[in-house]
Amino acid sequence: MARRTLSQLSCKVLIFGLIVISLGDPFLSASEAFQSSDSRRRPMILPLYLSPPASSSHHHHRRPFDGRRLQKSDPPHLPNARMRLHDDLLANGYYTTRLYIGTPPQEFALIVDTGSTVTYVPCSDCKQCGKHQDPRFQPNSSSTYQPIKCSINCNCDNEGVQCTYERRYAEMSSSSGVLGEDIVSFGNESELVPQRAVFGCETLETGDLYSQRADGIMGLGRGRLSVMDQLVDKRVIDDSFSLCYGGMGVGGGAMVLGAIPSPPGMVFTHSDPFRSPYYNIELKEIHVAGKPLKLSPKVFDQRHGTVLDSGTTYAYLPEEAFLAFKDALIKKIHFLKRVHGPDPNYNDICFSGAGRDVTQLSKIFPEVDMVFNNGQKWSLSPENYLFRHTKVSGAYCLGIFKNADSTTLLGGILVRNTLVTYDRENDKIGFWKTNCSELGKRLNYVSAPSPSRLPSDSQNRSTEILPPVVPVDLSQNVFPGRIQIGLITFDMILGFNNSMKPNFTELTEFIAHELEVKVSQVHLMNFTNEGNNSLIIGLQLETLIY
Repeated sequence: MARRTLSQLSCKVLIFGLIVISLGDPFLSASEAFQSSDSRRRPMILPLYLSPPASSSHHHHRRPFDGRRLQKSDPPHLPNARMRLHDDLLANGYYTTRLYIGTPPQEFALIVDTGSTVTYVPCSDCKQCGKHQDPRFQPNSSSTYQPIKCSINCNCDNEGVQCTYERRYAEMSSSSGVLGEDIVSFGNESELVPQRAVFGCETLETGDLYSQRADGIMGLGRGRLSVMDQLVDKRVIDDSFSLCYGGMGVGGGAMVLGAIPSPPGMVFTHSDPFRSPYYNIELKEIHVAGKPLKLSPKVFDQRHGTVLDSGTTYAYLPEEAFLAFKDALIKKIHFLKRVHGPDPNYNDICFSGAGRDVTQLSKIFPEVDMVFNNGQKWSLSPENYLFRHTKVSGAYCLGIFKNADSTTLLGGILVRNTLVTYDRENDKIGFWKTNCSELGKRLNYVSAPSPSRLPSDSQNRSTEILPPVVPVDLSQNVFPGRIQIGLITFDMILGFNNSMKPNFTELTEFIAHELEVKVSQVHLMNFTNEGNNSLIIGLQLETLIY
């Protein structure tokens, strides 16, 4: 299963007015990115910029404003949430983990998606939700559930009572509902105790989201509603997480929210948070059987660059790179017989005669190396670019496809049996080949609490200095022990067409992205309808002083 978010933002903005400096304190949660997932054969990655995007090299040494870095010292050790992964790419198109929400805990199977920033599950009063593997979330059955009340910082329901969310994807599926907050538990193997977190309670599903077996999405992307950002802002985990997808025919795997020691031999590449809201890597070359493809490095540096997305099933290369890769691979396995793919609707590139033993594929298919800008190589085995034919025994199909977009999109197939560490604190991503089904035994975790155990006041590190992770009234802008900062107030003229309803949440995200600040630093103060399809909007921008 694969998705890519459709941005509804389509406007031109003109910033003008008087700049007024005052003192205040930031809401220091991470910036919300545009969410993603992808479509199986024709992923669509739409432009996120209304002006030309800056190159990755332009901002290579710059860091986003981040209040977490203002602390004088961090605790010597923060716990991890170790969670098992389930399902398989071929059978399901995704990997899931188990998340527990509410008191008492209600269990959900959620797709692990680094391209999404909202975690959502079907709500009990959902008007159009499919039949999934677990019962819907019952807010009234949880003694700790609280709705997120409507405010100027969120889109609201028709009654103006509760904050809402909406996500639309390129293959025409969508999810929408209301935002709530409750206790989230991470399972019996987690060292991290349950925490309060904001999530989406679905009232409408369409497309694949309606028909899939999984209950919903666990968003791990960069964004203030992301599970990762909420936990990091609470200072209960380090700003890093790791995924390890099980291999071909095995499935499963492991996920760790929080930092883990980097194993010897892990290969790292820089990930530029300014390049795009997705997790990107600096890919320079692809080698097949030790020989580089005859391509300019620029082919992997177009649009959003090279994007890593765990919610995408396969990999998608720009046409030039795909054709070069396909031709080089076929030359190395010319002795295998070409066969039709398992689905007549797709022109899959498949080969028979390789045998059923996956462990022997490396003797037939060549090794593929992804070479980064820093010269390090991430080596792929055949299971990282092939999937098993479901109708012909001993046949395999190419799991890398041509992308209609110029972005290089790397999905879950490329990271099977690979520990991938998303070190967001240091803006880098690491890769290490391993047996992911055995990963849990190597991490040496301490005993973990029950998922029903709630954090006490002394255990919750967020209560002393961190603001809520949900939209709050701007008058609540003083938090003990925080550094005072400057506030810049300005007005903006927004033009829109008759068919478009202004989406203030996406407008805020766009402004933050263009100014290279956190979404949480941009606040909508007021707006006035000027007629003629234009609005005057009052905004407030927080500026950090280092």
